[in-house]
Amino acid sequence: MALPVPEAALPVDGPHRDMMRPGLGVTRIWRLVCNPAPGRMGYALRMAAGCTATVLVGEIWQVPELAVPALVTMALWQKDRVTNALAGIGVNVAVLILLAIIYGLIRLTLDHPMGLVIVIALLSFLFFFLGSASKLKPVAYMLGLITVYGLIAIDEVPVGEVVTRALLYTDLFLAVPGAVMVVLGLLICPSPRKILTDSIAARLRMACRLLRAPDDDVREQATDMLRAGTADMMKSAKMAGLEKIWSTHDLACLRQAASSSVAVLALADEASRSGLPVEDAACLMTVLEEMATIFADGDYPANIERPAVSPASPAAGAMADLLPDFAVPPAEDAAKALQEKKSGFLANDAFTNPDHVRFAVKGTAAVMLSYLTFKVLDWPGIHTCIITCFIVALPTMGEMISKLTLRIAGALVGGTLGIASIILVMPHLNGITGFLLLVFAVSLIGAWVKTGDERIAYAGFQIGLAFYLTDLKGYGPTSDMATARDRIVGIMLGNFITYAMFTSFWPASAYDRIGDGLHKLRDCLKQQAKASTPQARADAVSRTQSALLQGERILEYAMSEPAHMRADLPRLEATQKALDDAAQLSEELLVTPDRPDFFDRTARLEQIAR
Repeated sequence: MALPVPEAALPVDGPHRDMMRPGLGVTRIWRLVCNPAPGRMGYALRMAAGCTATVLVGEIWQVPELAVPALVTMALWQKDRVTNALAGIGVNVAVLILLAIIYGLIRLTLDHPMGLVIVIALLSFLFFFLGSASKLKPVAYMLGLITVYGLIAIDEVPVGEVVTRALLYTDLFLAVPGAVMVVLGLLICPSPRKILTDSIAARLRMACRLLRAPDDDVREQATDMLRAGTADMMKSAKMAGLEKIWSTHDLACLRQAASSSVAVLALADEASRSGLPVEDAACLMTVLEEMATIFADGDYPANIERPAVSPASPAAGAMADLLPDFAVPPAEDAAKALQEKKSGFLANDAFTNPDHVRFAVKGTAAVMLSYLTFKVLDWPGIHTCIITCFIVALPTMGEMISKLTLRIAGALVGGTLGIASIILVMPHLNGITGFLLLVFAVSLIGAWVKTGDERIAYAGFQIGLAFYLTDLKGYGPTSDMATARDRIVGIMLGNFITYAMFTSFWPASAYDRIGDGLHKLRDCLKQQAKASTPQARADAVSRTQSALLQGERILEYAMSEPAHMRADLPRLEATQKALDDAAQLSEELLVTPDRPDFFDRTARLEQIAR
């Protein structure tokens, strides 16, 4: 039985209201779609340009099934030039390995239909397993999609040239996106350092918005930014280090500034709730705006003077104390970076946790059922059901259910845009330019959604999936409505089969993961309470925010599951209250580290986690 949580922790209005209903509300989803997050439009424009460039290269080289390279580009495109280049190079290296594998498999399965079925099943199992138990996710699904589709396409080409064509097509499916990501990415994508400094500036400006009597929308956006923690920013710092054009000291300062920006945002959120004198708010906002301008210009401030705030305001004092050391890394930063433990390629429980094998079995079953369905029906046009299986597989029932609507909605939007363009636009296109503009426009819609919150990103990818598979048939503009119909049917069939498999056999419930998430959150809060320096507190609060995000996502997925899987509603409600209380406690620890109620409040997390 969970201990009661103070009523103050119960969300009654504002950005938390949707959490008391299963899954995300329609209004909340729409706000996520429309959210003009910093850098989102630039990211979406570059992704759409990459997809369009892939289509252009494919049209020039007359690559068949051009939808697959375009999808790979949309799936793998990254924010910065370094990560994009590494992903593109990795894809091209994977081509060589895949070509050797497929060549051997073709020789084994040619004229042996049953052998082909067995090989497809084994490969599907392997890639689904790697997607669940290794660092390859989501690349493993893309590689599986390409390899399995390459083998299935064998039946559609003459036997005499089957090996040559299969190898060539598979090569082009990955080589074209890889080359576009390397070449175009280096030309149009910003440096990872620029991505990092812009992210810090965005958090400082959001803190200023919180200090100006914020409304519910601002609080909601600030909470989303807080929960993101520093994971993406630290990744940008790591990629910036690979460029070898920035000094180690500068990158260490920026890593510290990234953690400090999260702490400043958390303190601003606390100050906006507890109240702040107008003079103190104005003083802090002036300093934060000046710092944000410096970061937005690609640099970082040094020798920041402590703002003169009233000692009667603890939150203002805590924020003022943090600013002088905002971009000052701790002395042990270099040693800490060297001693940082690196995780292996496979997860620690890759061969001990049965969930990885079960996930692979369910994914393989979905692929094989899709394959047998379009073979038995003798309906090759719905082969997109197999592609869909690799794209939409998710580990828990809550994730499957919560994202099913988004996937179907995205597929319907993309399919509608594809069919509408065939009817209304394609007849008026006389050259490749207009066709590429059409591809860019629809790619931009899909990329905008995909670059948003992770909870709606699936819908964006499905928009691209449905549109590409509908309109990228043959070379140049198409008027083939039958192909559009078949491929949309295949997408819906793949969604249905995958959902049926993953929710009928070994249905993994997000409810069972609540305890792990709360244990991790409790440990992060304890580390935050022990932090003794401003730098350590900033680093600890960012880890706590990441743990809060994980806990809130698990709860959201658990509340989306059928009633028989979330029968313990009191525990779900207690978890919701405990997460809100933990979020408040994390911010309060920045103001008053030695809180007398700390152990009582973390004890609630432990009891609910049991």
